[in-house]
Amino acid sequence: MASMRDIKRRRDSIQSTQQITKAMKLVSTVKLQRARTRADNARPYFDKMYETVQSILADSERLDHPYLTAGASDRKAVIVVTSNRGLAGGYNSNVIRLLTESGWKKEDVDIYGVGRKGVETLSRRGWHIVSDDSGVMDAPAFSDAAAIGEKVLASFAAGQVGEIYLAYTRFKNTVVHVPTLTRLLPVDWEKEKEKRQESGSRTLMNYEPNPEEALDLLVPKYVNSIIFGAFIEAAASENGARMQAMDAASGNADDMIAALSLAYNRARQGAITQELTEIISGAEALNG
Repeated sequence: MASMRDIKRRRDSIQSTQQITKAMKLVSTVKLQRARTRADNARPYFDKMYETVQSILADSERLDHPYLTAGASDRKAVIVVTSNRGLAGGYNSNVIRLLTESGWKKEDVDIYGVGRKGVETLSRRGWHIVSDDSGVMDAPAFSDAAAIGEKVLASFAAGQVGEIYLAYTRFKNTVVHVPTLTRLLPVDWEKEKEKRQESGSRTLMNYEPNPEEALDLLVPKYVNSIIFGAFIEAAASENGARMQAMDAASGNADDMIAALSLAYNRARQGAITQELTEIISGAEALNG
C-alpha cells in the first residue's frame, strides 16, 4: 500500500496538471468563439461557391476541359489539414484515418501537408510529403490557400497527378466535428446534371468569351475558395476538440483527486489507529 507521502505527492501532481488543463480549456474556449464566428460567417459564401460551380457545369454542354476530366496519371494529390499542436483528442487522428482507410496505395499519393501533426504522422508512416505548409494554420489567410492551390493546380496541369483531394475537419457545432475527404478536381458535376435533367429545370449555360477561358479563371478561384473554407472550418474544429479534451481531462483529474483524497484519509486514519494501538499496548505493558 502506498504511503501517505506518496499519495499526497501524487495528488499534488494531479492538481497541478488540472490547473493546466483548466487554463487550456479556457484559452480554447475563447479561441473557439472567434473561430466559430468566422466559420459561421464564411460558410454561406463557400457553400454557395461550390453550388454555383456545380450549377454552371451541370448546365453546360460538350465541355472538354482538363479541370473536368481525370488526368492520365493515377497519382492523387491530397491537401491534408491538421493542427500544429496536440492535446485535441482524436482531432488529428480522425483526419489521418481518412487516408489510412481510403484503400489508396501510399506510393500513389502526394501529400500537401497543412499542420505539423499530420505531416509528422504521415511521414513516419511512409507517405510521400510533397510540401509542408504547417505555418498556415497559425493564422489562415486566403493568400495562403491560393499559394497551396497554385501548387496543386500546377501539378495537375503538368500531368503529375490525375486527381486532387482535400482532407479536413468540417465544423458542425461545438461537440460535432466531421472528418471530410472532398475531391476538388476533376470537378464532380454529373450528379447535379442528372438531378437537373430529372427535374426539368435545366437551362443551358452561355459562356463569354468561350468556355475554356471562363473555366481557366473560374475553377482556380473555386479551388482556392474551398481550400480557404477548409482552413477556417478546421481552425474552429481544432479549438472545439481541444476544449472538449481539456474539459474531459479536468473531469478525470477531479475523479482521481477524489480517489486519492479518500486513500490519503484512509492511510491517515490507519496510521492514527496504529499509533493509538501502540500507545495503549505500551501503557498496558507498563501497568502489567
